[in-house]
This record gives sequence, structure tokens and C-alpha cells, in this order.
Amino acid sequence: MGAGNHATATTGLPAHPEKATFEGKNKVLGFWLFLGAETVLFACLFGTYLALKNSHLGGPTTQDLFEIPLVAAATIILLTSSLTSVLAVLEMKRNHLGRMQFWFGVTVLLGLAFLGLEIYEFVHYVHEGHTFTSSAFGSAFYALVGTHGSHVLFGTVWITTLMVQAAKRGLNLDMAPKFYVASLYWHFVDVVWVFIFTVVYLMGKVG
Repeated sequence: MGAGNHATATTGLPAHPEKATFEGKNKVLGFWLFLGAETVLFACLFGTYLALKNSHLGGPTTQDLFEIPLVAAATIILLTSSLTSVLAVLEMKRNHLGRMQFWFGVTVLLGLAFLGLEIYEFVHYVHEGHTFTSSAFGSAFYALVGTHGSHVLFGTVWITTLMVQAAKRGLNLDMAPKFYVASLYWHFVDVVWVFIFTVVYLMGKVG
């Protein structure tokens, strides 16, 4: 009986399980509204950074600090994780629980690798005298990049939690919208990083 229920949960889904129910549609719509609020948050952080990036009080500047190869590697890792999350959603729509779990697992590992590089970067900056309280530039930088990093951390925890739930309950019309909006969140985090890479690091390196 248990095996039969599990088979139904993982193979009896419609083509678009994330929007197959009214509840699922509301979850997706509500999450788009949430991402709108998140966009406003990051827009404020970007504006603050651009206004304060030259207020370094004689400390290290963006040209002194930023190492583009390291940040480029982190960017490639995060963009690759966006691709793996797309593959995971495609497998979800094909009702392949195991393959979906695999690709979301890769997404989480890539997210953790990105965080590892970011922590390494922050430690290096602190040794160079660039801290949250060293200058207005430091405060604005860590507020923006650190907030993004916290979003990546939250995303990895969220997806991992969903994977544990799916392993116990199977893939059904209740779980599908949750995975879908988690994937939307992950794409949003990746898009924000593209702007950070461009505005903070590339523009900062060229002055």
C-alpha cells in the first residue's frame, strides 16, 4: 500500500504541477509579489552603495581590494547553479523525483561553494583593513553583498528542507509549487548577483 501511494505521488502529476491547483497558483502569484518587494530592497542597497563607494576615509579603495578572477569564478558557479535548478524543475514536470532531487542537490552544493568563496573574500578584505565599520564604503559594501550572501544561504537551506520533505512524502501537487517558487527565488538571487558583479566589482575595478 505504501509503495503504491508513493508511485501515485511521483507519477500521477499533470504537465504543470506547480499551477495545477488554485493553491499552487496563489503561491506562485504571491511569490512574484514577494520578489517585487525584494527588488525594492536591493535597489535601495545598490543606491546606497553607489552614493558611498568613494567614501573610504583613506582606506583601501575598490581598485585596491577587488580581485576579478576570484569573483568571476564565484559568478560562474552561481550562474551554473541557476542552470541546474532549471534542470531540476524540468525533471519535476516530467515526474522524475530522483532526477529532480539530484539536480537540486547539485544546486545546493554550488550555492555552498559560492558562499565559501565569498567568506574567503571577506576574510581577505578584513585583513586589508576593509571592515563594516572602517568607512561608509565598507558599510555600504557589506550591507549589499552580505545581504545577497544571506539570501544565498537561505536559498540553500530552503531547497535542502524541501528535498528532505520530498524524500519522505514524494512529489505531489502540494510539493510541486514549493519547489517551483524556490527555483524562482534562486533565479532572482542569481540575477541580483549579476548586477553586483557588474556594478560593484567590474565598475569598481575600472574606477
